[in-house]
Amino acid sequence: MKWVLLTIALVLIAFVFDLGLLVYAACAVVGATLFARWVTKRWAAGLTASRVCSDEEVEVGHLVTIKGMISNEGRMDVGWVLIEDVLPADTQLFKPHKLEVEGERVGVFHLASGESRPFDYRIRCNRRGYYQIGPLLMETGDPFGFFRRFKVASEPSFLLVLPKPVSIEGYDIAARRPIGEIHIQHRLFEDPTRISGVRRYELGDPMNRVHWKATARTGVLHSKTYEPSALAGATIVLDFHTRSHVAKHEPYRSEIGISVATSLAHAVFLMGQQVGLVTNARDAVDRIREEGWRGQERSRTAAQQSVAMADRSERLRPVIVPTNNDADRFHRIQQTLARAELTDGLTLAELMLEAEPRLPRDATVVVISPNFDELAATTLSGLVERGFFVTAVVNTYEQEDFARMAGPLVAVGVRCLHLREETSIPRVCRAQWYGR
Repeated sequence: MKWVLLTIALVLIAFVFDLGLLVYAACAVVGATLFARWVTKRWAAGLTASRVCSDEEVEVGHLVTIKGMISNEGRMDVGWVLIEDVLPADTQLFKPHKLEVEGERVGVFHLASGESRPFDYRIRCNRRGYYQIGPLLMETGDPFGFFRRFKVASEPSFLLVLPKPVSIEGYDIAARRPIGEIHIQHRLFEDPTRISGVRRYELGDPMNRVHWKATARTGVLHSKTYEPSALAGATIVLDFHTRSHVAKHEPYRSEIGISVATSLAHAVFLMGQQVGLVTNARDAVDRIREEGWRGQERSRTAAQQSVAMADRSERLRPVIVPTNNDADRFHRIQQTLARAELTDGLTLAELMLEAEPRLPRDATVVVISPNFDELAATTLSGLVERGFFVTAVVNTYEQEDFARMAGPLVAVGVRCLHLREETSIPRVCRAQWYGR
């Protein structure tokens, strides 16, 4: 519009002062401008693209291949088109990058009418997360450089990178453990591996309950009695509130918390025991845009902003994977942890109060957090008083910080474990614990 107004002004001046050459120049500018605008619009209208991601769900360290195709469906040759497959900006902030690109996701092409050109690159997944790959952003313009047109040419793909569990070394199931078996107060069911005594045979007792040695010794049928079944499995509670995580320690501490939660869930699952997850984290899925992937913008910044995932989520409810021993239980926990993001929603204390009605009493509650404040300690004390068996994994490097947080917890009957760094995760269940 500025070009048009300027040209009209020049033409009027030329007529007033009888400047023929200026009139000719003004007409040439108008013609070139209109031609450039028309060419740019036609080039952009004919461009299309598609993309295929080799995997939708992988573990950390996996290599994913992205293959795409750009096409010119218009009747005119496209002089040039710049393509960029958009990746989230935060994937390139830290080294190693969350998503490390191998190959070229940016390229410039000339496309004849009806021509298609392939492109491909690879992504090495270095850190867990839920990532939006694309959409494909195209830029083209007229030969004179007067106009630019930006086009969102394809819908995005979504890649879920699962956290990798670490093998828990020397997991002694006979020892006192933060997860595992303790006696419960209420007899829910009996454990046939724990014989507590012998009694007279009663009508209806199954044959495998008969105590044959006592029967032979007394000449009267006797049956075995069993102890109540022990507490087995764990409900893992992961604190992902921003107030609990010091900014200067991020993303290191939060990733350690994800790793130890994944590893403990995997260990319990392999033992055939029930396992579940409760967290106050934000689910990355809540930030996905559901529409508006295709369109044309007048600037690159506007095009990138129009297709990005939302920055915030107003979720104020916990993310819960119910505790049981289903065959897919660990995989569901792994998927949930992969999508977990720090949030300023529910604090740890608020999370426990919200989730307590859904916590089974026949599973240990393992709470993982880098900061157990006074309110959190009071909340966990209430769980212990109501019959829950609680263990706290304190995710902090400094011994002084651990001692400061563990004191109030031990005093109210919560067992405490110190998780200093990533290399200590394999030995977390063998580390010295504090408490009864």
